[in-house]
Amino acid sequence: MGPRDGLQNEPGNVPTAVKLELIDRLGAAGLKAIEATAFVSPKWTPQMADHTEVLEGIRRRPGVSYPVLTPNLKGFEAALAAGANEVAIFGAASEAFSKKNINCSIAESMERFRPVAEAAAKAKVKVRGYVSCVVACPYEGEVAPAKVAEVANALFEMGCYEVSLGDTIGAGTPLKIQRMIEAVARAVPVGKLAGHYHDTYGQALANIYASLEIGVATFDSSVAGLGGCPYAAGASGNVATEDVLYMLQGLGIETGVDLDMIVETGEWICGVLNREPGSKAGRAIAAKRRKAA
Repeated sequence: MGPRDGLQNEPGNVPTAVKLELIDRLGAAGLKAIEATAFVSPKWTPQMADHTEVLEGIRRRPGVSYPVLTPNLKGFEAALAAGANEVAIFGAASEAFSKKNINCSIAESMERFRPVAEAAAKAKVKVRGYVSCVVACPYEGEVAPAKVAEVANALFEMGCYEVSLGDTIGAGTPLKIQRMIEAVARAVPVGKLAGHYHDTYGQALANIYASLEIGVATFDSSVAGLGGCPYAAGASGNVATEDVLYMLQGLGIETGVDLDMIVETGEWICGVLNREPGSKAGRAIAAKRRKAA
């Protein structure tokens, strides 16, 4: 998620060349799905204004997918013209968040996504779905698991091969996450679900572990913990890729991703952005390496 979710809220301009190098480094480290950019209006998300240049400029690696966010048919058509072979659509389980984030109700958003899914099917382009605010909303408070299940099911029936469940403001705790997933899994097979957990309250790794326990095996992450949510005050970025990899290695789960290369990439991009890496594992591994040198 680093190149898209991680960079979309950066205050300064991130050059296209930097984005392309970040994507390439992540692919070289062994990641098989790298969300590259978002085909959204530059008026609302200026950091993604170079979406066409980014998607066209990627040095594509065999076996690696480069999905892009496409909130409407116009965005999908532009992404397709730029060479997209996988896109993502994003809804919310909160009416207030949906209206603030994409300026329409949940029902209206589903109608907006339907032609995207239909066009993608015709073009043989894979579609991934996102549900925001699966635990809590910055405007409405707690979100009912049944509502999350309803939205996730609508996206799945629309043709999304996978639905990513987003704890957008990072308010989830393991028990809440498990209860939410259990509700969603009654509507969508658990093997078709993914977790997308922000780390605002330091619960993201615990939430991933809790999700693993009940069968979820795919998780979104952001190198160095880059990112945040512009509609949720104080929300930190997605869980750091380095921290997830370190935990999975400790559990004996093989990912095929080179943790040291990811740490180096996190250090590099944070140096470019003039910020501290948000990964505890990344900082510890980098400090150990410097000491050894």
